[in-house]
Amino acid sequence: MMGIKKDSFGFLVADVSRLLRNAFQNRLGAGGLTFLQARALVYISRHEGVRQNQLAELIEIQPITLVNIIDQLEARRLVKRAMDPRDRRAKQLFLTPTAQPVLEAIETAIDSIRMDAMIGLDYEEALPAIRALQRIRANLSADALA
Repeated sequence: MMGIKKDSFGFLVADVSRLLRNAFQNRLGAGGLTFLQARALVYISRHEGVRQNQLAELIEIQPITLVNIIDQLEARRLVKRAMDPRDRRAKQLFLTPTAQPVLEAIETAIDSIRMDAMIGLDYEEALPAIRALQRIRANLSADALA
């Protein structure tokens, strides 16, 4: 039987993902958001008016988990729920003005992590890896739709 290499593709991608999440959590500090809260907030900023169930699918978490995250974001006055005019049972999610400085802090943390992660690599060296990951994501997304 062939052993799994320590730096096999899947394990390497998973390790980098875990390290990026940990770095993000550390950069936001104790008073900051959790990784999932920040992720939900960023997705809401990109898709204002998204329904809760759609957001759960987008960030690949269970709807009940998302409800708890949105409750926490709403308690911090970062998002608000509104009835969907097309379906009274559905809730849409919107940012509040309070969210803007938090989104800016998230962006600053991401930029800082990106700079640290890319030490020793210039853009021309990083570009093939970025393109390869984009292609892999597209391939696997297409496979999931089939």
